[in-house]
Amino acid sequence: MKTKLRTFGVAAALASVSPLAFMTPAAVGQEAQAGQPADLITVTARRREESLQDVPVSVTAYSGAQLEQIGAQDITIIAQTTPNVTLEVSRGTNTTLTAFIRGIGQQDPVAGFEAGVGLYVDDVYLNRPQAAVLDIFDVERIEVLRGPQGTLYGRNTVGGAVKYVTRRLSDEPSFSARVNVGSYNQLDTIFSGSMPLTDTFRVGGALARYTRDGFGTNLFTGADNYNKDVWAGRISAEFEPNDSVFVRLSYDRVEDSSNPRGGHRLIPGLVSGAPVLDNVYDTRAGLDVVRQKVEGEGVSLSADFRLNDAWTLRSITAYREDSSTTPIDFDSLPAADLDVPAIYENEQFSQEFQLLYSGDRMDGIIGFYYLDATASTVFDVLLATTGDLIGLPGLNAQTFGNVETDTWSIFADFTYDLTPEWSLSVGGRYTHDERSSRVLRRTYIGGFSEFFGGSPTLIATTSDFQGSESWNDFSPRVSIAYQPTPEHNFYASFSQGFKGGSFDPRGQTSVAIAQGIDVFEFMRFNPETVDAYEIGWKFTGPRYRHALAFFYNDYTDVQVPGSIGQDTTGDGVPDTFTGVTTNAGAATIWGIEYEGNLAIAEDTVVQGDNWNFNWAVGYLNGQYDQFINAFGVDISDQAVIQNSPEWMASGTLAYNVPLANGDLSVINTLAYRGSYSQFEIPNALLDQDGYTLWNASVVWNSGDGRWQAGLHGRNLTDERYKVSGYNFINPDGTPNLGLEGTLTAFYGDPRTVTATFAYRF
Repeated sequence: MKTKLRTFGVAAALASVSPLAFMTPAAVGQEAQAGQPADLITVTARRREESLQDVPVSVTAYSGAQLEQIGAQDITIIAQTTPNVTLEVSRGTNTTLTAFIRGIGQQDPVAGFEAGVGLYVDDVYLNRPQAAVLDIFDVERIEVLRGPQGTLYGRNTVGGAVKYVTRRLSDEPSFSARVNVGSYNQLDTIFSGSMPLTDTFRVGGALARYTRDGFGTNLFTGADNYNKDVWAGRISAEFEPNDSVFVRLSYDRVEDSSNPRGGHRLIPGLVSGAPVLDNVYDTRAGLDVVRQKVEGEGVSLSADFRLNDAWTLRSITAYREDSSTTPIDFDSLPAADLDVPAIYENEQFSQEFQLLYSGDRMDGIIGFYYLDATASTVFDVLLATTGDLIGLPGLNAQTFGNVETDTWSIFADFTYDLTPEWSLSVGGRYTHDERSSRVLRRTYIGGFSEFFGGSPTLIATTSDFQGSESWNDFSPRVSIAYQPTPEHNFYASFSQGFKGGSFDPRGQTSVAIAQGIDVFEFMRFNPETVDAYEIGWKFTGPRYRHALAFFYNDYTDVQVPGSIGQDTTGDGVPDTFTGVTTNAGAATIWGIEYEGNLAIAEDTVVQGDNWNFNWAVGYLNGQYDQFINAFGVDISDQAVIQNSPEWMASGTLAYNVPLANGDLSVINTLAYRGSYSQFEIPNALLDQDGYTLWNASVVWNSGDGRWQAGLHGRNLTDERYKVSGYNFINPDGTPNLGLEGTLTAFYGDPRTVTATFAYRF
């Protein structure tokens, strides 16, 4: 009953259009005109090209055409219409990604903490979250895989994975240009093109420039707040001498010179009495010792060699690096009360080999993966203490951390058709993971350190730690699928995933020594693991499609990073801090996801028009069974699953009508996100109540596909909603770092309207 896809390697990355993601009627019509039946929608969730209908995995896929149709600018937009997914810009940054899927993720970007959701660009894993809020241009599709992907995608995919797949070069000369003009003086220009130099060799690339004024203002410096100033580009070359060989070399780079993103204080200053500002996008942040700058680049070489009709060998070699310099003013006030300038530098080399098999009754993959990565972070924490009130120099608690990762794995995953209706999939991955860490923490008086242009006086070294540890893991996966007819796919699966262990990058060894605790054990935390169970039903009919899934996750050894204030002067006010990161938690998370698409009607107003409705609903119920805090107390009755609302839902109604030798689409999306907590311990001021975003687009596409014009409105009701924040306030309202009290929030975009114009040939 299943459809065999005899496609080849990367060259088979077809225009994958998900029936479960947002699909405009225009896209449906184009699919029908091309004669492409619904069961040939293609994804690579299992590292091989398959019909979406056949994949026993919860996958939502967005094609590049769909994303253009709604005016999507970066990958965070897809979280609005994907159930149980959170993709946000991290606190105090412009390009660092916070990702959670099914309640599992990690929002701390400091070296030493691993992501819980894997991000891949053309099958290359991005080891760090910096420079990972990817702008959408020249993209073929984006896939969101929910649930642990440990067998095929390895460590740090305990929540799931997001795959960003760029567009292949055309066999014919091609060129496209897009201009976006909108609110807050937005002006974006995106150019892409390709040229075949011979019958077997072609080159191409894309260049994007994004600019926008700020949504607010820094009232202290006068600079725009929440502005955008980004250059991004990609060049590639492809060699395809015959049907059995495909080689692609690509290079990409991004430079973000946007202003530092200052936060909005939720409480008045406890010393200065500075009031809460009316505009949530305004700030008074005064930290300016370094300039905000993010640079990232990478090169990859992928090659596919078809050995015979059954076997294909694939190699993916990649090197990436990024550097971020950012002034983070935690207290968001002019004075240096809790100011943190930071530098993040990351580099990685990875190599993957895959051997793919496709037979009459069996398909599968055998692979090897290697990653060598280095991540370093240095940041000062300039703290106001009671000494500042009488003119004594402020304290600077500096942290320097360097983490080296050396990991390799072997994996295999095969699907065997037991009968025409029943198929069994079995896979496993063995991983050896080694981490080496250096944590150096020093206390100064007299301002910022040499990293940020100062020359303070060193008064104490509170940590000087070096350590290494290795872990081995085997992550299995098994699923069984029953397809009584091509329209139905019922499946049940079990999978495991694990997130690598490490050493606390903020750990203070002097605290461990003073308390008689073994320093190595105090600094180290172990991997966390997830056992995931899922049952699902996929249905694809001529007018209606859906995917329904129930999942249950047993989440153990949950890594909980935290910091507590330390009083080293005896004045009763914390003047430094120590990290306390442990495998403090165990949680049970279960939920339901229901995505669907309905072709409602055709020829209702005029001949050739049609109506289409898409929806996505996610329910998540999670609770901690154990949560040991920094003081050794189980507070599981107080802790919650962070960044994961109980309910998420979206609905998109689209109307398509022939107009002026083309098609006009009117698209309306309502996306609801229930209330959620920013951290494991709720805070009434910082946490976000439920809200609904209304997005709408009107887009005209010419009949020959060359011209497009659109008008896109986002957050049309101008909702104010928090996406991240900082909390350094004790339950009794006193500050645990600094004097003013830090309870600061960052917000999602306000109402914007953008006009787009595009041309391609």
